Amino acid sequence: MSRIGNMPIPVPQNVQVQIEGSHVTVKGPKGELSREFFDVLAIKLEDNTVYVERPNDERQVRALHGLTRALINNMVVGVTEGYQITLEIHGTGYRAELQGQDLVMNLGFAHPVIVEPPEGVKFEVNPKASTVTVFGIDKEVVGRLASEIRAWRPVEPYLGKGIRYLGERVRRKAGKAGKAK
Repeated sequence: MSRIGNMPIPVPQNVQVQIEGSHVTVKGPKGELSREFFDVLAIKLEDNTVYVERPNDERQVRALHGLTRALINNMVVGVTEGYQITLEIHGTGYRAELQGQDLVMNLGFAHPVIVEPPEGVKFEVNPKASTVTVFGIDKEVVGRLASEIRAWRPVEPYLGKGIRYLGERVRRKAGKAGKAK
């Protein structure tokens, strides 16, 4: 049995969930999310609790069971609390700033890197311009955008320069063993 898939999803008082076949729409104080799921699974709303049930124990259906439950739970959490990912920028001259809603980063290239936020996502930059926070209600979009920003200048292991997630531990390398005398 799936431990994740069998767990019920509690729906808070200020959240509305509409289920039409395999299409689920979740409305809350921070916004609205909707998604189409696979027809194999049965999604039910009973007493402010969402249940995901599977008809059989085939391998593919078991995999979709836990995935569907996790995605619906992420939608409920997103419209109530939202998601955020913080990125740290390390390196001499590396910095970020906001111009309107766009994120403009100087990362050692000959040109600044401009990142436009998709709908429902916003950026926040601290005054020292060394951390960028990505906010949004869709966990998938926030995570993908944070990874795209990080991909502009991944952390290199010798000096530790680049963009990393907050709290990410970078394994450092020693560099050259020694110089010839």
